[in-house]
Amino acid sequence: MISNNLLPFDGETYYFGSIFSKEEAKELYEALLNNIEWRHDKAVMFGKKIITKRKVAWYGEKAFSYTYSKITKQALPFTEELIALRLEAEKHTNARYNSCLLNLYHDGAEGMAWHSDGEKELEKHGSIASLSFGAERKFSLKHKQSKTRIDVLLENGSLLEMKGLTQDFWQHRLPPTKTVFSPRINLTFRTINST
Repeated sequence: MISNNLLPFDGETYYFGSIFSKEEAKELYEALLNNIEWRHDKAVMFGKKIITKRKVAWYGEKAFSYTYSKITKQALPFTEELIALRLEAEKHTNARYNSCLLNLYHDGAEGMAWHSDGEKELEKHGSIASLSFGAERKFSLKHKQSKTRIDVLLENGSLLEMKGLTQDFWQHRLPPTKTVFSPRINLTFRTINST
C-alpha cells in the first residue's frame, strides 16, 4: 500500500507505514543488532575528525567505496538478512538497490543533523529506501529555499522512500529527543553507480 507524496513540491517522499508485523520487526531488530558489524562513525566537522556516538555499517553487492562527511568506507558483503530486507524494500518501491548504509542510534540523544544525500557515488535522483526498527522516532524534511517543513513519525518496521528531486531541494534529519530511551536501527538502501 503506497501513501501519497509527503512533499508538496520539488520532490517525492512516500511513507508506507509498517510493512512488517510486530513479531517480524522484533526478530529483525534482534538479528540486525547482533549480526551487523557495527562501528562508531567518524566524521570531519570544522576541520576536526570526530567519533560519533551512533554506530554505522556499510554493506553492498560489491566492495563499493562511499564517501560522506569526508570519510570513505568500503562495503562489506551483504548478509542474508540484508538481502531479504533489500528484496522486501524493492517489492514496495519498484526500485533496485545495490548497497545499504545502517545506523544504530542508542537512544533519543543521538540523531542526525540536516543534510541531503547528494554524494557523487549515488545514482542521481535515484530511490533511497529507509527501513526503521526499534524505537519510533520523528523524521523531518525541510525545503532548502522556502523552509517548508514536514515531520513524520517512523514506526517500528516501517518503510519510507525518497526519490526524484528530493535530495536537490530538500534536507532531512533525525532530531534528538529527550523522550526516547531505547535504540533504533535504520537501514537506507541505495544505488551506487558502479563503474
